[in-house]
Amino acid sequence: KMASTAAGKQRIPKVAKVKNKAPAEVQITAEQLLREAKERELELLPPPPKQKITDEEELNDYKLKKRKGFEDNIRKNRTVISNWIKYAQWEESLKEVQRARSIYERALDVDHRNIALWLKYAEMEMKNRQVNHARNIWDRAITILPRVNQFWYKYSYMEEMLGNIAGCRQVFERWTEWEPEEQAWHSYINFELRYKEVDKARSIYERYILLMGSNWIKYARFEEKHGYIAHGRKVFERSVEFFGEEHVDEHLFVAFARFEEKQKEFERVRVIYKYALDRIPKQQAQELFKFYTVFEKKFGDRRGIEDVIVSKRRFQYEEEVKASPHNYDAWFDYLRLVESDADPDTAREVYERAIANIPPIQEKRHWRRYIYLWINYALYEELEVKDPERTRQVYLACLDLIPHKKFTFAKMWLLYGQFEIRQKNLQAARQGLGTAIGKCPKNKLFKGYIELELQLREFDRCRKLYEKYLEFASENCTTWIKFSELETILGDTERARAIFELAIGQPRLDMPEVWISYAQYELSIDTSDRLQRCRGIFEEANKGLRSCEEKEERLMLLESWKEFEQEFGSDTTRERVKKLLPEKVKKRRKLTAEDGVSSVSLSLIIPIQHQFITLVYVLWFG
Repeated sequence: KMASTAAGKQRIPKVAKVKNKAPAEVQITAEQLLREAKERELELLPPPPKQKITDEEELNDYKLKKRKGFEDNIRKNRTVISNWIKYAQWEESLKEVQRARSIYERALDVDHRNIALWLKYAEMEMKNRQVNHARNIWDRAITILPRVNQFWYKYSYMEEMLGNIAGCRQVFERWTEWEPEEQAWHSYINFELRYKEVDKARSIYERYILLMGSNWIKYARFEEKHGYIAHGRKVFERSVEFFGEEHVDEHLFVAFARFEEKQKEFERVRVIYKYALDRIPKQQAQELFKFYTVFEKKFGDRRGIEDVIVSKRRFQYEEEVKASPHNYDAWFDYLRLVESDADPDTAREVYERAIANIPPIQEKRHWRRYIYLWINYALYEELEVKDPERTRQVYLACLDLIPHKKFTFAKMWLLYGQFEIRQKNLQAARQGLGTAIGKCPKNKLFKGYIELELQLREFDRCRKLYEKYLEFASENCTTWIKFSELETILGDTERARAIFELAIGQPRLDMPEVWISYAQYELSIDTSDRLQRCRGIFEEANKGLRSCEEKEERLMLLESWKEFEQEFGSDTTRERVKKLLPEKVKKRRKLTAEDGVSSVSLSLIIPIQHQFITLVYVLWFG
């Protein structure tokens, strides 16, 4: 009772309170503890003692114990196939083949799609020379898992090693019915070749290329290797027909060309390369170009090498114009290449493709480069092909295409007129230029037409054209001057003088150039009063330009008058003209910029007499 009382009074010791609850500086994890225990070998167990079996009873006990362990493992997790395989291999090591077979069968009931299980099962049967059992297993395996190539390879290898050639061939036939990958077909072909069955190997190739549509090159090399050159060439030709022009393969043509090169058929090689280069895009034909170049360097002449280079450049230009059809510079480069090397039909085809890319916007700046495609096309037809009728068609098609109501190209009209002149068709030339002036009059058109008629010495037509020109642009002083010069050349001074009079009478033609030209014209006429007439024109011009806003124009006139008086005038006339010239008065005042560093001097040139001001700014830095 006292003891129980004492035990009842026994108190549980109090847990000491933790005063510092801050985390330790060095933290230790469970993973670290386990790692340190392993490093220090704290939990190493000694190996079990070796057991020596001395009699059959001990052996049976050992077997029973092991089998019980294996069965327990299988019961724990039936899906772990490695346990089944270890169990079966252990039975096999004891020569218990029947037991091992039973274990494998049980395992296959659990997972019949496990590849390793089938392989271990079949290898056990083969190892123990159980051929029929092995065949049975392989048959079951390829029936259940026909897409596992390893089963087929090992099955066919076993049959071949046993010398069962017919059985091996049967295995391959069954395999090809499943349309396997390329290596399976090559294994079958190599099997037939090992037994000199070339015809059978050829039939396998035929089935394969018709089924898969590939490996034409290997088939042709097979024929070549066995001396069937005609068959090999036929294979290559069939392959080209099979792929057509849409799915051409660079490597196929390279192999075909090298095949023909080995047979010394150099012309065939050249045709193959050119055929391929015309159909394969540039970015896919790098190897083709390389081999073609090497071939021409080995067996071709200078012309052949140039053909290779031209073909490569043609491919480059084709890619450029396909990527950007409105890149006219690329078309120009391409056309130059084609003109220098190709026949007229090819050049025409490229020209037609180029001019078909009409600028999308009807603005002249977008048409400037495009119009030169037509010009080059026409010149090519005329100068290179010597076909005037086609040249005429090119010019007329271009002129019909240009939107003349918005803009035109005088160059095109003039080139067409000059072409017709060269063809001695003056009527067509005049008709074309007349149409141009009627549709879209331009300074350049008038000048070109007048120049043409001058060369033909048709002065009456020149007069009419000048009249039309002045109706179109009466403010163009150069036209009046040229018209007057024409009349002067023709010796009709009255007409020339009348033209100048009409010019200076134009309200919009208040320009010193006409007055100066008029004065020079009067001076050039060999008459007694030419100096008075010339001086009178300068006088009249000075009065007319006095109210002109552009004072520089009047200054130009006075400078010309001054030169005239210096050469032909007297001191009195010179002094008079000098007084008319503006005087320059300079006034300077210093301006300081805000930073106080730079300074500006302002010069005022003030021709006081004529009341106009010119400002000249002179800047310098102090």
